[in-house]
Amino acid sequence: MASSDNNGGRGLPLVPEAVLKKRHDMDEMKAHRAAQAIANPRGNRKVFSSKTKMVKVIKPEKFVSRGRSRRNHEIRYNRVMKKGMQKRASNHKIVKSKEVPAIADNTEDRSVAAALEEETKVVKVAANSVGSDVVFAVRIRDGAGMSRKVRKALSNMRLRSVNEGVFLRYDESTRKMLHLVEPFVAYGIPSKSLVTDLIRQRGHGKIDGKRVPLTDNTIIEKALGDETGIICVEDLVHEVYSVGDGFGAASAFLWPFRLTASRSKFQKEKLNQKDGGRD
Repeated sequence: MASSDNNGGRGLPLVPEAVLKKRHDMDEMKAHRAAQAIANPRGNRKVFSSKTKMVKVIKPEKFVSRGRSRRNHEIRYNRVMKKGMQKRASNHKIVKSKEVPAIADNTEDRSVAAALEEETKVVKVAANSVGSDVVFAVRIRDGAGMSRKVRKALSNMRLRSVNEGVFLRYDESTRKMLHLVEPFVAYGIPSKSLVTDLIRQRGHGKIDGKRVPLTDNTIIEKALGDETGIICVEDLVHEVYSVGDGFGAASAFLWPFRLTASRSKFQKEKLNQKDGGRD
């Protein structure tokens, strides 16, 4: 009865004044944040507002490091241009043996399959690209500390960004160009399954200067049908892998493949370049 008398006889519980003030402040803060989100979709932080610009501070040591790296890469570029790779590059095809697990795909008996998994077989793989007609080159480093000559050489091979890959006809000029930019690229002989997977899963064509996904064979037929007779994905894969007469047109039609980074963000930032990270 005491609570009913103090509350005017209505029987409703009283709300403390501190709770009411807290609710009022929370409502005001939510309304303020909603208004800022509408005015500035990127957030309510000052560094992202339109009035203030983010200031990026670069330490002097970074300029010294990049300048030294740029000078060393330019010295290496000039040396390789005049004298070649000297001792590191071989003119003979090198074949090495490699042990791989022996797994039977059509084995229904689990015990036999488990026994085969423990066994290994020796296969022969090519250790260099000598003797191949085509190679797949991927850019593995960014442009920090890169000389202008190396940047121009990468641009001529259409490797303008990190983790971009292209198919190249492997001749003497291409081999010399790859030797010049070897610290920034990784290349090797692609298998037919690799060529098929790249074109089918990550293939894009260059149509009127635009990057167009290869979702239909009509796109390939319109771009390459009259010139080279390539009308479908299978013909494109065959032309790239076998390096036919239309390889130049097919390679120019394919947009550089944008691959995903093989390392995590932690490994990139914490590891050294020799351990698989970046500068």
